[in-house]
Amino acid sequence: MSKKPRLAVLSFLTKLTATKKLTIWLFLLVTTLVLGIVQWQSGAKIQTDILAMLPKVSENLLTQRAIAQVEQQLANRLYIGVVSADKNTAVSAATMLMQQLKSTSSAVFIDISSADISQAEALNAFYFPYRFNLLTDKQQQQLAEQQWQQLTQASLQKLYSAFSYANSALISHDPLLLYPDNLLALAPKQALGVENGVLIARLTNNDAKTESAFVAIVMAKGLQSAFSPDAQQSQLAALELAKQTVTSNFPAVDFLHAGALFHAAAATDNAKKEVSSIGLISLIGVIALVWFSFRSIMPLMIAVMTLSVSLLFAIVLTLVVFGELHLLTLVFGTSLIGIAIDYCFHFYCDRLNNPEHDANHTTLAILPAISLALLTSIIAYGSLGLAPFPGMQQVAIFCAAGLIGAYLTLVFAYPALASAKLNNSQRQLELADQYQGFVLSRAMPSSRLFAGLLLLGCMVFIGIGLSQLSSDDDIRQLQHTPPAIQQQEDTLRTVLSGGTDNQFLLITGQTEEQVKQQLEQLEPVLKLAEQQQLLGNHFSLSRFLPSEKKQANNYQLQQQIYQQHLDEIFERLGIEDSIKLPLADEFIAAKARYINADDFLLSTAGKQFSSMWLMPQQDSSLDSGYAAIVLLGGIKQLDKLSALFQANPNVELVDKVCEISKLMGHYRQLTLGLLVIALIAAVCIFTLRFGIRLASIMVSVPALSAILTLSTLGLMLAPLTLFHALALILVFGIGIDYCLFFAEAKQKTRGVMMAVLMSAMSTLLAFGLLAFSQTPAISAFGLTLLIGISFTFLLSPFIQIFTRKIPQC
Repeated sequence: MSKKPRLAVLSFLTKLTATKKLTIWLFLLVTTLVLGIVQWQSGAKIQTDILAMLPKVSENLLTQRAIAQVEQQLANRLYIGVVSADKNTAVSAATMLMQQLKSTSSAVFIDISSADISQAEALNAFYFPYRFNLLTDKQQQQLAEQQWQQLTQASLQKLYSAFSYANSALISHDPLLLYPDNLLALAPKQALGVENGVLIARLTNNDAKTESAFVAIVMAKGLQSAFSPDAQQSQLAALELAKQTVTSNFPAVDFLHAGALFHAAAATDNAKKEVSSIGLISLIGVIALVWFSFRSIMPLMIAVMTLSVSLLFAIVLTLVVFGELHLLTLVFGTSLIGIAIDYCFHFYCDRLNNPEHDANHTTLAILPAISLALLTSIIAYGSLGLAPFPGMQQVAIFCAAGLIGAYLTLVFAYPALASAKLNNSQRQLELADQYQGFVLSRAMPSSRLFAGLLLLGCMVFIGIGLSQLSSDDDIRQLQHTPPAIQQQEDTLRTVLSGGTDNQFLLITGQTEEQVKQQLEQLEPVLKLAEQQQLLGNHFSLSRFLPSEKKQANNYQLQQQIYQQHLDEIFERLGIEDSIKLPLADEFIAAKARYINADDFLLSTAGKQFSSMWLMPQQDSSLDSGYAAIVLLGGIKQLDKLSALFQANPNVELVDKVCEISKLMGHYRQLTLGLLVIALIAAVCIFTLRFGIRLASIMVSVPALSAILTLSTLGLMLAPLTLFHALALILVFGIGIDYCLFFAEAKQKTRGVMMAVLMSAMSTLLAFGLLAFSQTPAISAFGLTLLIGISFTFLLSPFIQIFTRKIPQC
């Protein structure tokens, strides 16, 4: 900061009385509070959806729409397994569970079902008018080989079978009974049985509790998002109430759960616990630290006020920018307590060291150092926000806004509110000075040989540590799922033949017909993948939406029946000739009447599959063309499966987890690059104040701390993630502050060492607690800061050695 602007700011603040400064602060505080109330009433919310923190996977609008539709279809669906040793008990209990969910929670769950018996009727009603365009693969082959006689013989056998579904009405429209086989082919194959409208299967679990048991499946869909805390509470409460009713009538049954609701609820509970526990313990620790250092109630009250205003600014400005506040932002943001309190520490340590100065004079005295500290911290947090990662952008805004709130409180509120005299705490100053003297006198090598050995040891430590450092950018580290919930989900997925995975295929084309043909060409490839055990199952619209080419070919093959050999068929089957002419007319009238996506997806039979079909958006020239989604389940070898589609430009394997993981790897490298940029920016800023030599040495301290931190992580065999890299940015920002205060104090460091010591202890307390988080990403963030700040605290006092030798500007 150049001298003229700095002097102008100091001159302006010097002219203001403490009362005027307090008035300005109160105005800013009330304005912020009112703005927060307005934001909350306007719909601002707490966000728990982990997907909301993640970057966009693809810039392709069609792919984005497909991902959104798959997530919408799967995110709010849940599965309940009713387990019992007796099959009838499991079925009866599942039936009661569905009745309870429908009767007591109509506003919570929709689409409550098990086996959908009405679906077969809906499919029959839709497809019967198109029966002349439908043939199974076997029927196609027989007609292609002119084997209509075999079809006639098969129809004759069905007519006289005791278990036949044939009747006079069906025979009059389908004499060879081809249509029923086509209708059966539409039903997806599954290993589950059906009892009284309930899906039932035998558990193949090794768990003694559920061994040789039956499980009945109940499915439902949450009316609201599973990631909404309010929806989670209402849905879980309704489900628990229904389960209690079931268990009161069937005490021996047990339950299994699967679905995003249970993972999201566990994540919400975990985040809330960590926000309250980490934030509370950190707050208590900081308060205890202030009391121990100053032995006065006033610094304690000022510290609490500073933290409260800091959090208020952080929350309100985050809501203004984003319209919502993510729970993980609050978890990361608890570290703000350890940083915002630094301003309070430096203020009171300076007052202890200069008891003759009043609060206003002390504020002005430390203002240059505090201002530079704020600037470098904002640069550090701003680096987090440069990456297109919504979660880290929120953290950047949250923490930067919080520090601005603490800074404004120091500048405008402290002169009036922190004017009380302090108790004599010289003993604490002396302890800090003794530690500093010990570090500078004993830690420095006494000979060149010892210095060389120390340098060599440090280089070996860094070399070995960095050589052991690896990386892991798996996005799943963001979410911590309790083992019990994951085990239940795995069990139900096994029962449901693999369920549905996050990966899916997106088939694109310029026309509806192109997509349909691509789906048909893809079907044998997927069946081969299942045979090779690369894939457990798949679900495609190809069976419901045959291409016009295939329908026309099927129609042409059936000409053998209705236009060439109808007389012979009627004679063999013994059907009255009176229905021959109407049947032939029906066949002629059905020519060129094809099944299309619009009609099917708007029908009762097809509306549940509408999320698997994408049509061009009229208002977007960038989102033209058609697409279909093929759901995949039980994927066992993703790489080999992906290789099957690489040669087809119209087929894309969409793997959001993998893509985001790759993006996180890219952002990890980008963040480390931003760290270098922040280092250069800090050197430039400090050069204006301290000169290039001292500025370079000041920046080298946090830079060396970052390298030592990476080496320590390597020796701990902790894979480097994006969150380690983000934490290194903060190690730099906080480390710069420590060096800055020592450099500003020159050789008059009495009080500075105590302030830095208290600052480090509060920061280590906050970040150290984050290292114990159950969520791996948060734990990595906290562990890196715990190590990095420790190294920074140990190295920063050595700045004084160079301030003795290097003249400042």
